[in-house]
Amino acid sequence: MKKGYEIVNFEEKADIYIINTCTVTNMADRKSRQMLRRVKEINREAIVVACGCYAQVAKEELEKIPEIDLIYGTNEKNRIAEYIERECPFQLGTFPIGVSDTFGVSVPFGKFPNGKVTDVMYQKEFLDFGTTLYTEKTRAVIKVQDGCDRFCSYCIIPYARGHVRSRKPESVIEEIKGIAKEGIKEVVITGIHVASYGKDFKDDIGLIDLLEKVNEIEGIERIRLGSIEPTIITDGFLERLTKLEKICDHFHLSLQSGCDETLKRMNRKYTTEQFRKSTNLLKKAYPNVALTTDIIVGFPGETDEEFEKTYNFLKEIDFYKMHIFKYSQRRGTKAAVMANQIDGNVKEQRSRRLIDLSNKNEKRHNEKYIGKEVKVLFEEKEGDYIKGHTTNYMVVKIPYRKIENIIEKVKIDKEENLELIGK
Repeated sequence: MKKGYEIVNFEEKADIYIINTCTVTNMADRKSRQMLRRVKEINREAIVVACGCYAQVAKEELEKIPEIDLIYGTNEKNRIAEYIERECPFQLGTFPIGVSDTFGVSVPFGKFPNGKVTDVMYQKEFLDFGTTLYTEKTRAVIKVQDGCDRFCSYCIIPYARGHVRSRKPESVIEEIKGIAKEGIKEVVITGIHVASYGKDFKDDIGLIDLLEKVNEIEGIERIRLGSIEPTIITDGFLERLTKLEKICDHFHLSLQSGCDETLKRMNRKYTTEQFRKSTNLLKKAYPNVALTTDIIVGFPGETDEEFEKTYNFLKEIDFYKMHIFKYSQRRGTKAAVMANQIDGNVKEQRSRRLIDLSNKNEKRHNEKYIGKEVKVLFEEKEGDYIKGHTTNYMVVKIPYRKIENIIEKVKIDKEENLELIGK
């Protein structure tokens, strides 16, 4: 937009389509390919650009798709308009993206050079776009970190995003001050491996130092953390975190398995005992804490006994909600070539058991609040209701009133379909 282009909805006819691809699973790859092919059906003469993670790790695959004109990797995204203008045989700056008329030039498939994909492993600094991805009118997602050095055996992300790179604190603070002036009340601090924030800085700055600075910003009333690794939860970390009154008492701790043998094959950097200790510390520090997590079922070599260990561990921790994923072989990872790949029917059965456990947990935790008062940041209209979230991420609905982006107390009357309804 800074270069004068107009951004339109994806289904509208546009002159340039930029697809920011995902590669976290083979399914994500397939969906990216489908979308890249589909845009030529909207406008055959459009310039189609593939960028992002899939483009980074599989440029050769994308080059075989005739509908794609340009391919850019992870490092090139922040200068993509500049690169497109340089590669195309005419000046794009005078043609806003999304105008009804095309350039008046027939663009045959494969006309342009293939673009640029540099080795992301050599990228040393965080690519700062200086923009906010607003997921809702009341919440802003702030990316403070990129890359990952963990190299879990099932994950392609380190190869697509490179090593840990942290965003400078002053840049983060400047952006959040700006969105606070726009009336946004909640920010979500996130990254590829946000617990690693600051590890690439020469100064001794970590995630807790950044959170303390964000907590001081006027206008921001809630700070929510994205997915964090359990090893960051220590007595020292919590001693400082609990002093920050804006921190939400909802923590998403990525577990993946509740069995030590499986965790070892996954190359996760903790044990179930370490995870247990972290959750106990959080429960002690935050009386109404909601703990959520991700679980992979059917990882190569996961026996019935190992799955039962996971199931029992999840019951013990008593998560508020769990996101369950059936293991999917990701080409290019160590797990994809491991022995004892699990049958799809077995994965489905295990997935259903954990989803059922998650739903029961969520309903039971919600029912504890019937008759009680909670503070809700109201976000959007849904039918005859307006709904929002508490600090510990419960969904609450009341009969519609125009109170978007307002925090109000609600007395809970009942639980219905994993949501709380009050007045």
